[in-house]
Amino acid sequence: MPVRLVRPRRFGDARGWFSETYNKARYAELGIDCAFVQDNHSMSRDVGVLRGLHWQAPPYGQAKLIRCVRGAIWDVAVDARRGSPTFGRWVSAELTAENGHQLFVPIGFAHGFVTLLPDSEVEYKVSAPYAPDAEGGVVWNDPSLALLWPLPPHGPTLSPKDEILPPLSEEMSPFAYDGQPLEPIAA
Repeated sequence: MPVRLVRPRRFGDARGWFSETYNKARYAELGIDCAFVQDNHSMSRDVGVLRGLHWQAPPYGQAKLIRCVRGAIWDVAVDARRGSPTFGRWVSAELTAENGHQLFVPIGFAHGFVTLLPDSEVEYKVSAPYAPDAEGGVVWNDPSLALLWPLPPHGPTLSPKDEILPPLSEEMSPFAYDGQPLEPIAA
């Protein structure tokens, strides 16, 4: 499955708007055909809170469907599949409460985001429950990735775990290439 940017329709009137944020049949038509088993919600108080780049190793790998329900984030997915012709390449999207866009990140990609506005809230569906022993990831500033994080002048705010993640290398990645190339984000 490729990374996908989903733009759910909004139906508005004088009261505000309504949007269907997930429909199994519709999302399957977009190539997002996985069973989500858990919903997560995070809130980051400050601009520049950087969460990631994370994954869960097989057999606990997680596909994710991410959306920002308050504020704004810059969301990124990095191809971490050994043998992939796009290994180490990344795609990104700005997800905001205003635009309502969602990013689907399949298993085999490191995922992370940085907050662009204060008090940003992110909700995401995952295809496997959290498994602490399967946690892994890549350091946010790995020079081989050349990620263009939109950071405030003071730099990012990181968790202690995220500060010590290793750089991406084929030897440490738990994912094998599945034949799906990393494509430009499509909806």
